[in-house]
Amino acid sequence: MLTDPDLLSIQDVRTKVEDAYAAWQKYRSFSQSQVDSIVETVAAAARANAKRLAELAVEETGYGNAKDKLSKNLLASDVLPRAMRGLKTIGILREIPDQKLVEIAVPMGVVAAILPTTNPTSTAIYKTLISLKAGNAIVISPHPRAKICSCETVAVLQQAALQAGAPPGLVQCIDNSTIEATNALMKHPRTGVILSTGGGGIVRAAYSSGKPAFGVGPGNVPVLVEKSANVEDAVSKVVEGKSFDFGTVCSSEQTIVAERGLRDRILAALKARKAFLCDARQTEALAKLLLTSHFTVNPDCVGQAPTKIAKMAGFAVPADTSILVVEIAGVGKDHPLSAEKLSPVLSLLFVADFRGALDASEAILRFGGLGHTAVIHATDDARIREFALRMPAFRILVNTPAPQGSVGITTGVFPAMTLGCGAAAGNITGDNIGPLHLINIKRLAYVTRKAEDAFENLAPSSASGGIDRDTVIAAVERYLAKRGVEQPRPVTAEVVDRFLAARRGPRLAEVPESPAPLPTHPVEISDFVCEDDVRRAIAQSKKIFIGPKTIVTPSARDLALRSDTLVLTDRAK
Repeated sequence: MLTDPDLLSIQDVRTKVEDAYAAWQKYRSFSQSQVDSIVETVAAAARANAKRLAELAVEETGYGNAKDKLSKNLLASDVLPRAMRGLKTIGILREIPDQKLVEIAVPMGVVAAILPTTNPTSTAIYKTLISLKAGNAIVISPHPRAKICSCETVAVLQQAALQAGAPPGLVQCIDNSTIEATNALMKHPRTGVILSTGGGGIVRAAYSSGKPAFGVGPGNVPVLVEKSANVEDAVSKVVEGKSFDFGTVCSSEQTIVAERGLRDRILAALKARKAFLCDARQTEALAKLLLTSHFTVNPDCVGQAPTKIAKMAGFAVPADTSILVVEIAGVGKDHPLSAEKLSPVLSLLFVADFRGALDASEAILRFGGLGHTAVIHATDDARIREFALRMPAFRILVNTPAPQGSVGITTGVFPAMTLGCGAAAGNITGDNIGPLHLINIKRLAYVTRKAEDAFENLAPSSASGGIDRDTVIAAVERYLAKRGVEQPRPVTAEVVDRFLAARRGPRLAEVPESPAPLPTHPVEISDFVCEDDVRRAIAQSKKIFIGPKTIVTPSARDLALRSDTLVLTDRAK
């Protein structure tokens, strides 16, 4: 009889993955309506238990607060299922008649879902719902410090799925998860894809498992408060985001960046919202407390109330303090509080101008938050877009609290608890992960053309072994001469040009070869011509005048060649 905890948990993984795979063999034949019914039933059960599960998560982990954990549970059980309603994920997704393509969804199979300790219940709900929506089974591996609340959440989801008609075993949870068991889950032959949320080590393990994996990187979110912003409103939203679940969301604000001219207004606005402004001694104490020498977060400080963190650092703050605020002089190893803190501690960095603000914001992202999230508060859209283009992050949020915006509560991004950071951060995607990431797409493709008709830009020439224009003209003239037909060379050349144009696919430079002079009366030269433009011109017996820089779609060229509708001019617009 096995008594070793690791061996027992590994055996538990093997049994549950096999059970999930067997259930998936039945589930994969379910219709879209059957799948949607199961998803809705499971989501309803999660909503009904959202408050209880939030309280259980705080009780077990000691991280965050029940009010905000309830919001995260509702994001996963209410906002997410509403966003997925009507989304096709099963069977034929769409047909594209013009291309004679049919796209068919193929589920990935068993999803190995690794949970974090910071958001255990909401992530369990979220990953289960997107997996079921995509037609997959799921096996969940809880964080050891959050196994009670995670397994209880999964039990609620399991029961609801069964009541809705799901095959037994479709939703599973590892009861006593260990590092060895989690690795066994990720590497199991029946595992189809990995959804990994947690620290850098578990994400790297997911990507090195040999399985398709969606892992995410850490967040170190800069918040640029630009001169055009409503400063008081911006600061209010920053405090709202930074205090949300005591900073446990990886997209929480980490550092406000602003021009020095805004300093007094920002400090006043922070004080008005119960933020505690730390002095130099207190700032130094927090730097030593919150971060290790390797710039990792002290786990004892994660998701703790600001009053508790202050007490741990050796000073007291008012009981109603919303967040702790520290002013820093730069970004990088010499300024440890410019890193991610996973707690209600916000840094401030004041710079000379907007250029400096952009530089500082980018530096913050590169110091531990590459690819994740950045925020700007502004009304100047030109500067908002400049910020968006410059920042190496895949969620650029505008005038919103960062956690709520990044996960889709206050913005139109897909509701998610797993936020990709893109290739720059070693992730497979920069998306908010949803059900469409958990299917492959099979394409049914009917023939649409002959192989020789596919290469419209491959013009035949004598150099490439093709037939050149002069050779064809000479051959036609010999053919006509044998039959006693006399025809002027320009007429023969025109016929040959039409033949070659049709053979190799018309191009703008070939319709016609010599630009026609513009008529004496004013005409409009088009910048862009599509098939619909040509059809309208044909119906009205009109010509379309194009110049050397006009863009003509392939379908428009084909139709225009047959109708002689395009007139190429030698005059630029």
